[in-house]
This record gives sequence, C-alpha cells and structure tokens, in this order.
Amino acid sequence: MADLRLAHLTYAGSAKPLAQVVFGPELTVIYGASDTGKSFIVDSIEYMLGGADLTLIPEADGYSQILLGLHMPDGSPLTLVRRPGSSSVQAHYADLRNLVTRPADRQLTAVHRARSARSVSAFLLTELGLGEEQIRKNDAGGTRALTLTDLVHLSVITETRMVDPLPPVLRSSAASTKTAAMSVMKFLLTGEGDPVIETGPNAGQRRVHKGQINLLDQIVLDLTAKLTTQENATQLRERQTRIQVTVDAQSRSLRVIADRHVAAVAARMQTAQELAALESRLAEVSDLHARFRLLEQQYRSDLDRLTMVSEVGSILGYFKVGTCVFCGAEPQHQHPDHGEQETTQLHAAVQAEVTKTSSLLADLLPTIADLRSQMEDLQARRGELLPRVVELNAEIAEAEQHLEPLRTHMEELLTARSAVERELELHSRIEELESRRSRLHGEGAVAQTRPTEHIPTRVLAEFDRVLRQTLDAWKVPAVEFAEYDQYAPEVRAGSRPRAGRGKGVRSVLHSAFTTSLARFSIDNDLPHPGFVVLDSPVVTYREPVGEDVDITSNVVDHFYRDMLSFPGQAVVIENGDPPTDVLSFASAYRFTGPGGDRPGFFPAAAPADR
Repeated sequence: MADLRLAHLTYAGSAKPLAQVVFGPELTVIYGASDTGKSFIVDSIEYMLGGADLTLIPEADGYSQILLGLHMPDGSPLTLVRRPGSSSVQAHYADLRNLVTRPADRQLTAVHRARSARSVSAFLLTELGLGEEQIRKNDAGGTRALTLTDLVHLSVITETRMVDPLPPVLRSSAASTKTAAMSVMKFLLTGEGDPVIETGPNAGQRRVHKGQINLLDQIVLDLTAKLTTQENATQLRERQTRIQVTVDAQSRSLRVIADRHVAAVAARMQTAQELAALESRLAEVSDLHARFRLLEQQYRSDLDRLTMVSEVGSILGYFKVGTCVFCGAEPQHQHPDHGEQETTQLHAAVQAEVTKTSSLLADLLPTIADLRSQMEDLQARRGELLPRVVELNAEIAEAEQHLEPLRTHMEELLTARSAVERELELHSRIEELESRRSRLHGEGAVAQTRPTEHIPTRVLAEFDRVLRQTLDAWKVPAVEFAEYDQYAPEVRAGSRPRAGRGKGVRSVLHSAFTTSLARFSIDNDLPHPGFVVLDSPVVTYREPVGEDVDITSNVVDHFYRDMLSFPGQAVVIENGDPPTDVLSFASAYRFTGPGGDRPGFFPAAAPADR
C-alpha cells in the first residue's frame, strides 16, 4: 500500500528564528532534558494532520506558521501550512522550510466534512488510495467515511495517551465511538472496509434507474463504435506487453548510441577548444619569431658594416695624402703620427660598438631558438589534433546516422503503444459502465445478512504473533502470551488487561501494540500511514521485581535496537539517552536545556515540554 513519510516540522514567524526538526527516512530519536519542547513536537504533528486543538507553549509566541513537510506516496514533496488556532490549511507541492509567502497550490480545511474533498483528511486519504473507504459506525450497520484522524490515532501516540488506561484502539470512553474504532482496527488488519447496506430503491428510484440504464446502454454503444480493432482487452494487453518489451530494448539501444554521440560531441568540443587555443598561440609565436629574425638580421648587418668601417678607415688613414679624413686637419697642421693615432681611435670606437652589438645578438639567439622549438611543438600538436577532429566528426556523423532510424522506429512504437492504451481505456470505460449498469439492475435486492463485524481468527492470530515477537525482542518480562482482544477491545498480556497494569507496562504495551500494528500492515501491504510517532514509550518502565527500583536499561536498549529494523518510519521521543550504537544509525536530536548546543525545539530555551 502507498504510505506517507514525515520530512520536517517547522515553526516560522516574521523576525523569528526557525524552530525545526528534520525527520530521517527510518528512525528519528529526539531525546534529552525535560521542559525542552519534545512532547510539543508530537502534539504539533497531530495538529497538522487534522487535529482540532493545539495548546501553545510560551516559546511559540510570535510564530505565525506551522509547516509540516511530507513525502507523498509517489515520492513528491508536499508542505502543509497552518496558522496556530486556524482551521485553514494551505497545501504546497514543494518542500518549503521557511516562512511561506507564496500562494497555496490548494486551499484545504483541517475539519473533515462528509462529501467534501477540501479537507486535509480527504486530500491525504485520496493520495493513500483510501478516499472511498467506509467504516461501520453503529450496530445497525450504518457506515461513515474513513477519516485521517482514524489512522493518526493509531500511529501518533502522545505521552498522555501512552499511559492512559483507555485501550489503544479507542479514541474515547464514549460508547458511541466504540463500534467505529473497532471497525478501523478491523480495516487495518484485513484491508476490507464495511459495505454500505441499502434497503433497495423505491418506485420512483426504479424509474430513474431505468432511465440511467438506457443512457448507459447508449454510451456503451458510442464507445464501442470508437474501437478500431476486434481485439478484446486481454489480447490488447498482450500486444501492449509485446510493444513495451520492444520499446525497452529499443530504449537500451538508443541510450547506448546516444551516450556515444554525446561523448563524441563533448570530445570534439574539447578538441576544438584546444585547437583554437593552439592556433592562437602558434600565430603569436610565429609573429614573435619573424620579428626576432628580422632583428637578428639587423644585428648581423650592423656587425658587417662595422667591420667594413674599421677596415676602410685603416686603409684611408694610411694611404691618403691631404686633408685628414678623420678630423679634417690640413697637411700643415698634421704631425708625423697623426694618421696612425686617428685610425687607432676609430678602431677602438668600432670595436666597442661591435662588442655591444655582438652581446645583443648573443642574447637574442637563444630566444629565437626557444621560439622555433615552441613553433615545432605547436605544429606537431596541431598535426595530432586536426586528424582527431576529423575522426570525431566521422564518429558523430555515424552515431547520428544510426540514431535517426532508431528514433523513427521508437516514435512508431510509441504511437502504436498509445493506440493500444486508447483502446484499453475504451474497454475499461465500457467495462465500468457495464458494471454500473449491473449494479443498477441489482440495487433492488436487499442484503439478507449483514457482513461480519469481527476480524477473522486467522488474521487475529497472525497479528498476535507479531505483537508477541515485538515484546520478546524488547525483552519485556511478565507479559507472556500477549494478544489483542477484539471484543473488549483491549490488549492483554500476562493474563491481565493492559488497563490493569502500572503506567510503565501500559506505556510499553501501547508502544508494542502501535509498532506491531504498523509492522503487520506494512509487511502485508495493508492500509497504514507508514509512520509511527511514539512519545515516551519506555521512559516510565521499571523492572517488576520490587516496590522501588531504578528504570531498567535492558528493555530500553532492546527497544531502540529493534526499532532500527522497523519497516516504516519511526519517530521516538524520550528523556533518557538511547544506546550509542543506535545513535550512529538514527537521525538524532539531543535537547540539552539552557546553555547547551541545542537547548530545545525552539531556539530560546525555556519551560516547554509538557
């Protein structure tokens, strides 16, 4: 059966810090000091699931919204938002965990009203597939619609109810509610609601039925005319199965080729990016290399000219008679060694320039060599990338060539499957109309006997077995042969009713009953919300060996370890610390009281827990 999961409980208000607990998918333990708001969490969950009243505590002052996050049976998120003291509930198809200001997706009411789909009860029961279920409300066989509160009563257990002598099944001590409570228990253990017992139509109703039957006959004829094949529903379902098998195989082929296509496109994109960066770098290096080569040529030309100047100067200085070619002195002003001295000075100047230019050339040549090496490496890498791009383009083209016929075939298969589904839908509608027609024909018959009110012995024995296994797993003494007495209705253990035991044993038996009912329903795919919330299930339990002894740790430890294997979602509220090996597997909150890391549910620590 479909079930719900609690995601979080949040109190939000303008300019107020969030008060929030997030529930784990399996076991959540909230423990620690008293007066920290632990029990208020349980009351708030019950209130958000359709409860009528919530007694606010001082720490809640200023908080204007209560948010209860849920995971729906299909896994989608839902957030219920309710103002304290209001019966109006906003439903949002989203996981909201802060002050909500956006418009609601659905506007609901916390008050359950018959034949109204606007209540939280009707909305969530419909999501659970229980929107049409009826339960017996009196001994005459009258029925009423199942409500969410009927289920919450058996899955969210407050501390007060945990130790209350009232049997766990009953919602109050009033005799008028006993039949309905027993009917709910029967529904959870068997999955069968109570049928509505009618006395049959009168003459006027029979005339209306006849007109309805004629109308249904005409609609059936119209729908039959829309059928395009002669196949019956069984043959269509077989064809639908064959098509689905082919679709699954085709999907796998498409997925393989599509993955290959995506990988090739990604590789080509990466290669193209690398090639573009390489081309840019190659152009930059090539330009620098060309410029530096020109500079090298300029330096070598300068050196050649300097050599020539030195040689020509020496020749001119030694062999030419007349005005000095170096300083312009006339012959009468020249001394005997004048030409040689001027040539020596020219030679020194030329050598200094040669030294400078040679040094610059020597610095330039390694740079040119490095640039040439970079160019060669870049050109080699480009030579590797260009064929890779061609190879990837070919691979992409090949993948696209294979994808096209596969997609075309897939579209044909999906079209054929849709056609079969339309045919099946027509057959389903025709079958439903014919069923309604049959019911109209048979509505004149009055039931000779009322359906059974009691849980079959076989089912009850199986539930009792689960209850005993739970108590055995918790190592609870003095509760041998535990069973549910459906006629009382009461839980018995150790040959004594639960109401006749002390508070500690009453709380343990109530906890065991609640978890066993959830286990039985979940394991047998029967109706149940899918979660349990237990407030103080074992905190008051004491060993039955004396008048005044300490609280036992044996039952407490085994209780927590057994809850780790609970098949649904469990939230446990306790004062004492759970075993450390349990905390490592559970979602845990430890409320320390004032001065600790987490003082309590509300950020400001103050008396809160009731």
